[in-house]
Amino acid sequence: MYGTLKKIFAFAGSKKGLLKKSLLFSFLSGLFSAMQFAALFVVIGALVSDNRDGKFIWLSLGIMAVSLIGRIITTYFSTMEQTETGYCMVAEKRIHIGDRLRYIPMGYFNKNSIGNITAIVTTTLGDVENSAARVLVSVLGGFFNSVALVIVLLVFDWRIGLVAAAGVLIYLAAAELALRKSAALSGVRQHTQESLVESVLEYIQGMGIVKAFGLERDSTQSISSAIKASCRDNLKLTKASVPYDAIKQAVVRVFSVLLLLASVWFWLDGSLPLAYGLILVIASFMVFNDLENAGNMASLLQMLAASMDTANSIDDTPVMDEKGADITPKSSEIVFDKVDFSYADRKILDQVSFTIPEKTTAAIVGPSGAGKTTMCNLIARFGDVNAGKITIGGTDVRDFKLDSLMKNISMVFQSVYLFADTIENNIKFGCPDATHEQVVEAAKKACCHDFISALPDGYDTVIGEGGGTLSGGEKQRISIARAMLKDAPIIILDEATSSVDPENEDELQRAIEALTHDKTIIMIAHRLKTVRNADQILVLDKGEVLERGTHEELLKNCEVYQQIAKSQLSPSELGLEETPEEGAMTDGE
Repeated sequence: MYGTLKKIFAFAGSKKGLLKKSLLFSFLSGLFSAMQFAALFVVIGALVSDNRDGKFIWLSLGIMAVSLIGRIITTYFSTMEQTETGYCMVAEKRIHIGDRLRYIPMGYFNKNSIGNITAIVTTTLGDVENSAARVLVSVLGGFFNSVALVIVLLVFDWRIGLVAAAGVLIYLAAAELALRKSAALSGVRQHTQESLVESVLEYIQGMGIVKAFGLERDSTQSISSAIKASCRDNLKLTKASVPYDAIKQAVVRVFSVLLLLASVWFWLDGSLPLAYGLILVIASFMVFNDLENAGNMASLLQMLAASMDTANSIDDTPVMDEKGADITPKSSEIVFDKVDFSYADRKILDQVSFTIPEKTTAAIVGPSGAGKTTMCNLIARFGDVNAGKITIGGTDVRDFKLDSLMKNISMVFQSVYLFADTIENNIKFGCPDATHEQVVEAAKKACCHDFISALPDGYDTVIGEGGGTLSGGEKQRISIARAMLKDAPIIILDEATSSVDPENEDELQRAIEALTHDKTIIMIAHRLKTVRNADQILVLDKGEVLERGTHEELLKNCEVYQQIAKSQLSPSELGLEETPEEGAMTDGE
């Protein structure tokens, strides 16, 4: 139990002070509660001694009034501190997790589903938010109050006090056994809850596929299985605690009877005054109340401990920013020096070396799965190389703080994600301090101003989560506008024009060329039409750079590039025009 209580205090972080205040008020509430014994003692003492002076009534009422008012005030402040502690410490933890996720390698998200992460931030931390402080105060407060009552009993009669102390110790031992029993099951329950959230999210996110292929029954069965598993594990946890709950109840009842019998016995043998005996008889029914309530709440401690362990597990993942520094690179030249990278046991890049001079354009082409996107992601430190190094302006990217590194890089992804916010705010994501005029200018360059202006609320139009209310091409152009607004010296375009309408592609291509003037550009493309004018083209296959050169050079020297070109370009674009000798008509004929 001590370890769990210590864990809650550690989890509270900077809010430990609020938690301690709540415990203090709870303890004071217990002391005010114990004052009722003093009031009873005054009344019983007067009755036993046949004191008919009404002053004892007023004294007793005064003590009871102080006890009542004191309990109301201290309980109020204790409850308020508990509530503030729960909300504030979890809010602090959620912010911490959000910040930490920014600096965790992207491989973490490949190994951990979005459902698991969502469950941690919502369900898991929700349990802690609603229960941790309240349970801690109830358990410790109940224990403190019981100890205070035992001390009072020791003052009245040390023999009765020892019986009460023995009952408290035995009860705590039974509670500790119950906690250890539930420890193993709490982790299983936590995992089941995460699986349930994951199943629900997967069902919602894949609703289009479910409807298209008529998989409603199969998908519903998956959720039903997760719900049944959650129900089963919760019942298992409850069943495991029932025998120990019965033991704790038995301890309370047995020792309450023992206190009663001991009080009567000591009065009968003349060693205990009648007034004391009556007080102790009454106390025998009350001394374990707070302890019993604390024991009932203690059953939640292990579940809370499992929730906090799950939330803290994100802290166990190494971050990529611990040794970084704020660096301004000397140039935007990018160098790959014998770079190796693997996902698990699968090698993605193998001894890749090349240089992209400052303010030049490099295109990366190759078959799917060749490692093109991975190469670009490594530049932005979405992951770290296994061997070799990547430098920007002569500085290893691993020496940068991530925020410092990303100031120099704008990225346009093939798969665009837009936030449930206004279109303007989505564009301003690239530069939060930008003016409306700057946003509009970027939108014009990205060829999206016209369709934005045609919307009912224009730039103030709120788009759905993920940009679900926009077409693929519209989302892509907003993403490009976002990158334009950031105006970083290095621009990475991962199939930036893949979802753009053919009638807008040429215009958008010209806009990109205007934007990227005097910048270092990396373009990933499957369509050679978009990369023909690049200063150099890297042909990537099976994690290796097969060849590099201009479009014309690769058409002559690289078989893989030739195959790609033949599948996409016309004979005239390939330089294979028919000659007059071969029967072609000339303008003069």
